[in-house]
Amino acid sequence: MTTNDKEFADKLTAYLDHGAANLKAGTAYRLQLARQAALAQLAHPEPETAMRLTPAMAGAGAGSTSSGGGQGFRTGFKFWVGILLIVAAGFGYQQWQAYQQMTDLEETDAAILASDLPIDAYLDRGFQNWLKSIAD
Repeated sequence: MTTNDKEFADKLTAYLDHGAANLKAGTAYRLQLARQAALAQLAHPEPETAMRLTPAMAGAGAGSTSSGGGQGFRTGFKFWVGILLIVAAGFGYQQWQAYQQMTDLEETDAAILASDLPIDAYLDRGFQNWLKSIAD
């Protein structure tokens, strides 16, 4: 222990002693018995006693795993909502990409049609093939 730890322990002990001094005799006695029982249990742990639940602890931690209580449904529900959100995001991204591609093609078509090319250029097979290769 360092000096800071020792000072802290002394202060804490003093506060605890002060608080214990104000307890009723019966309460202090019950606390002493509980402490002795806990120390005895620590020295000689019994597997049956360790597994036994008191009425106050009977519901403690119930359903804390995915296989117990109602948590399995909630965990599965959250999983499927997550999957659904990922699929929806992927579908939305694909739709946005398709919209962007369509907008680019519309802009290209508008620029070509707004240019000063003669009508013969539009009727030329090479020009039509060039347009098809750009669209692909």
